[in-house]
Amino acid sequence: MGKPTLILASASPRRRELIARLGLTPDAIAPADIDETPAKGEFPRDYAKRMAREKAEAAASDAGFVLAGDTVVAAGRRILPKAEDEATARECLALLSGRRHRVLSAIALRAPDGALRERLSETIVMFKRLSAEEIDAYIASGEWDGKAGGYAIQGFAEGLISRIQGSHSGVVGLPLYETRALLKAAGFAIA
Repeated sequence: MGKPTLILASASPRRRELIARLGLTPDAIAPADIDETPAKGEFPRDYAKRMAREKAEAAASDAGFVLAGDTVVAAGRRILPKAEDEATARECLALLSGRRHRVLSAIALRAPDGALRERLSETIVMFKRLSAEEIDAYIASGEWDGKAGGYAIQGFAEGLISRIQGSHSGVVGLPLYETRALLKAAGFAIA
């Protein structure tokens, strides 16, 4: 029997870069096209876990292991959206300015036999108090586009973050410690 296939249920180039840090290259990329609308009253951690599970199931294959993830930025019980326009990005940055928030990064691994394993990484991130000029400069960078909470920690935003407690890779989009542990627990060969 050969090496099992690894299918990444994500089109995110950041997730591909992160999984490469574990010495892995997905055999296939199969982005899951699912409804990502939070359920009414759904808590951020439950939402992140549900999204990762649903993505893994949507990309399910008996040909290999399917790894899916979802990253949620939460201010209290509020799930911040992916910023698709400048107004949303500005609103998110103004809300996060000078305060702590949580980044929940859930991963789900579906084995070829249908067994599903999951993990959740929770990271506390603290932005400095942002001036109007800093928000304007960050908006001008464009890196907020399509990012949960309106920022990308692996870019210019990192210079605006005063403290992080938890998984840096989880904030980027794939918590490597948890991913490695999940793969090993499933019997996937990883160093």
